[in-house]
Amino acid sequence: AVATDGHRLALKEIGPEIETPDAIQAIIPRKGVIEAARLLKHSEEPVHIQLTSNHIRIQFDNTQFTCKLIDGKFPDYERVLPKASDNILTADREELKQGLTRASILSNEKYKGVRLTLKKNCIKALAHNPEQEEAEEEIAVSYDGQEMEIGFNVSYLLDALNVIKTEKVVLVATDPDSSCLLFPEQQKNSKYVVMPMRL
Repeated sequence: AVATDGHRLALKEIGPEIETPDAIQAIIPRKGVIEAARLLKHSEEPVHIQLTSNHIRIQFDNTQFTCKLIDGKFPDYERVLPKASDNILTADREELKQGLTRASILSNEKYKGVRLTLKKNCIKALAHNPEQEEAEEEIAVSYDGQEMEIGFNVSYLLDALNVIKTEKVVLVATDPDSSCLLFPEQQKNSKYVVMPMRL
């Protein structure tokens, strides 16, 4: 499953038993995904999914949910997934989340921009706003890549960190102008891509 808003992307792979000769792609509206997730939240029963050319039907327990699909072609998301890089940072998820949250308090209300400086075993988060207020946070991490500065909408990073449940999180950065990849340590079936922003 892949979702994107043009500035960030989330990808999750699971391995269900699917009996279909060909790969099928469908675009489900956001409201449909939210409603299906709400209905499935407390069910442990196997789910039966049917796809037609313009509808998806999900059946489980005594519930049947049908949703109209979006017509069109989904963007080529494989193209935006960052390629292999030596700039790999591993951090304690909670410490990184807390540090970014503290820095974000003084970020610009509208753009939520935070500049991250990646140095050996350290990440520095710097934020400021039009009132000339400034916040700086240093977070200890495991990093041995090149030094660089990248600007991000901190809300996008925090959204990804809030859904990652592992103790450690991995951040891969190619260069200051490329998107960065976040994923739970030792779990590459969940990936979160965040585009950089100019600060």
